[in-house]
Amino acid sequence: MTGQIIDGKAIAAKVRAKVAEDVEARVAAGLSRPGLATVLVGENPASEVYVRMKQRACEKAGITSFGHNLPADISQEDLEKLVSDLNADPAVNGILVQLPLPDGLDEERVLNAISIEKDVDGFHPINMGRLAQKGRESLFVPCTPDGVIYLLDETGVELEGANAVVLGRSNIVGMPVALLLVKRNATVTICHSRTKNLSDECAKADVLIAAVGRPEMVKKDWVKPGAVVIDVGTNRVDDPSTEKGYRLVGDVDFNEVKEVAGAISPSPGGVGPMTIAMLLRNTVRAAEIADRK
Repeated sequence: MTGQIIDGKAIAAKVRAKVAEDVEARVAAGLSRPGLATVLVGENPASEVYVRMKQRACEKAGITSFGHNLPADISQEDLEKLVSDLNADPAVNGILVQLPLPDGLDEERVLNAISIEKDVDGFHPINMGRLAQKGRESLFVPCTPDGVIYLLDETGVELEGANAVVLGRSNIVGMPVALLLVKRNATVTICHSRTKNLSDECAKADVLIAAVGRPEMVKKDWVKPGAVVIDVGTNRVDDPSTEKGYRLVGDVDFNEVKEVAGAISPSPGGVGPMTIAMLLRNTVRAAEIADRK
């Protein structure tokens, strides 16, 4: 029996529609239109695509987009100066520096330079630190982990008391999503390349989050029957039968696992659309924070 397919595109569309409503309500009330600044350094093709997608999403939601395309050889000081200027600009509510940065630039210093009140990516050490502390709340949560939790909530998954396994421990997805699950009172196991009996650990999960970056690594015998599986991975694999010569797959073998999972998100079409939707929502939240200053 095939598990429920979690339609990230449809859920993200509802989030984006609500964001657009909130933006127009702000403007109608005489408040400022939210603004998002994107900073793209160098000519990484994937990063260029992601930034364009974010800018188009802003336009559709009624959010003002400020694009800053910088040469790969920009100095650390000049990049941090731009971030400082954006921090001081009242028209800019959120600042997104597209990662990875070219070699020679210190990402941590750049992320530290972003005001925590404009950190709509949720990567500032203070926001990440608050996420890790009991009884503390970060101003912003990283967008992809936030989208994962939103998908689980929309699917009606009961996280309290659930056994959750996170496959992957990156700062961008694995670690923050594990912290979010802990805040929801799940019992969380973080697995990685050094985990012994990896498939057995995954098979204990009521909720399995796959964010390891290895194509179709998770097979059906890794999954407990009826478990909820969220596939965060997006991997390019060669496929001469396609026009582009490749296809995109997740970290989960979708065709296998959908036969045992209670619910599963596809990739593409699951978590990916949620990431931009959460970014838009964070930008509106940043504008609301600015209203209170």
